[in-house]
Amino acid sequence: MNHLSLIIKREYLTKVKNRAFIIMTFLSPLIMVGIFSLVAYLSSINNDNVRNISVLDESGLFISEFESSDNLKYTFVTGENLPAAKKTVEESGDYGLLYIPKVNSLDELAEQITFYSEDSPSITVLDNIENTIEDKVNTIKLKEAGMDPKEIEALQIRIDTKLETFGGEQTSELSTWLKLGFGGMSGYLLFMFIIIYGNMIMRSVIEEKTSRIIEVIISSVKPVKLLLGKIIGTSLAGVTQFLAWVILIGIFATVLSSIFGIDPAAAQQQQALEQAQALTGNENMLQEFMTEFFKLPLLNLVIMFVLFFIGGYLLYASLYAAIGAAVDSETDTQQFLLPILMPLILAVYVGFFTVFDNPHGTVSQVFSFIPFTSPVVMLMRIPFGVPLWQQILSVVILFATFIGTVWFAAKIYRVGILMYGKKASYKELIKWLKY
Repeated sequence: MNHLSLIIKREYLTKVKNRAFIIMTFLSPLIMVGIFSLVAYLSSINNDNVRNISVLDESGLFISEFESSDNLKYTFVTGENLPAAKKTVEESGDYGLLYIPKVNSLDELAEQITFYSEDSPSITVLDNIENTIEDKVNTIKLKEAGMDPKEIEALQIRIDTKLETFGGEQTSELSTWLKLGFGGMSGYLLFMFIIIYGNMIMRSVIEEKTSRIIEVIISSVKPVKLLLGKIIGTSLAGVTQFLAWVILIGIFATVLSSIFGIDPAAAQQQQALEQAQALTGNENMLQEFMTEFFKLPLLNLVIMFVLFFIGGYLLYASLYAAIGAAVDSETDTQQFLLPILMPLILAVYVGFFTVFDNPHGTVSQVFSFIPFTSPVVMLMRIPFGVPLWQQILSVVILFATFIGTVWFAAKIYRVGILMYGKKASYKELIKWLKY
C-alpha cells in the first residue's frame, strides 16, 4: 500500500503542477463567466431596443386595443392608403407595418391581416399582435351571438390539480421540475466529468508509455497498483480543479458584477423566473420553491450522488487507462473509445427520454442496475423516490463491477504498457487477457 500512496501522490502532484492544468484552472472559469456576462449584456441591449410598429386599421375595430410597452410601441396611421403607408414606414426605418383591412365579416378578417417588415418579425411580437386581435375578435363574435363575454369568462373554471402521494404527502408541478433539474444536472455533470478526466488518464498512460518511463516504474510496482494509483491520483486532481472552478466562478462573477454592473446570470434568472411563474401561477413563487426544495430527500441525494459519482468515474477511468496502455498514440484510441462511450451516451438518452417520463418504469429500473449506465440513470431516478434497497443494490453492483474491471484492465495494462510499434486489435487484447 506504500507504493500505492506514493503513486497517487506522484500522479496528483504531476497533474496539479502542470502548467496547462494551472492555466486552464484559472482560465476556464474566466471564460465561462465572460461568456455568461456577454450573453447577459447582449440580452440587456436587445431588451432595450424599442420596436416601433405602425398600424393601418381600415376596419376601425382596433383603434384602442394595441397597448404600447417599454420595448414595443404602436402608432396608428391615418389618412393614407396601404402603398403610401408601406413606403412611409419603410423610409422611416420602423420595425414594421400591421395592416388590418376593412372586410364584410370577421371570418374574412382573420385571413387577410398582414404584417409588413424588412425581415422576419420576432415570434414574441407576432404573438402579442395575434393575441390582441384574437381577444377583440372573439369578444365581438360573442356579442353578435347575444352572449356577454364577461359572463362567459366568469363561467369558465380553471383547474389547478393538487398532487398528493398515497401516503398523504402533498407535492406540486414545481416539485416535479425540481426533481427533473437535479436529476438531469447530476447525470450530465457525471457524463462530462468522465469524458474530460477519463481522457486525461488515457493521455497520461500514453505519455509515460511512449517516453519509456513506465519501464522503470513497472520494475518495482505491480501493474494493478500502478493502475489504481493513476486513476485515484488523476481523480483527486480532477476534483481539485472542479472545486477551484466553483470558487473562482463565484469570485469572478462577483468582481465582474461590481466593476461593470453586469449580472452574468441575469438572462438565465429572468427566463427561469418567467417559466416558474408560468408553471406555478403563484405570487409567492420563491416561497413555494424553497418549500418544495426542502421536501426533497437532500441527504439521500447528496450521499448517493457522491457514491455513484465516485463509482461511475472509477469504472470508466479504469477502461480509459487500459486503452491508453494498449496503444502508442492518441490517434489509435478511436476504435476502442466508441464501445466505452456508447453505454455512457445511451445512459444519458435513457435518462432524458425514459426516466423523466416514467422514472419507475421497467426500462428505467433495468438501466439503473446495469453498472455502465446506472451512475447516470439512477442519479436521475433518485429524486423521484427510489426505494433504498434498490439504491444500495445498484451501488454494490457498480463497485463490484469496478473491481472486476480493474482486474480486467490490469491484465491489459500489464502487457500493453510494454508493447511498442504494434497496433493493438481486439483479437490482441483477448490474447493479453490469457497471459
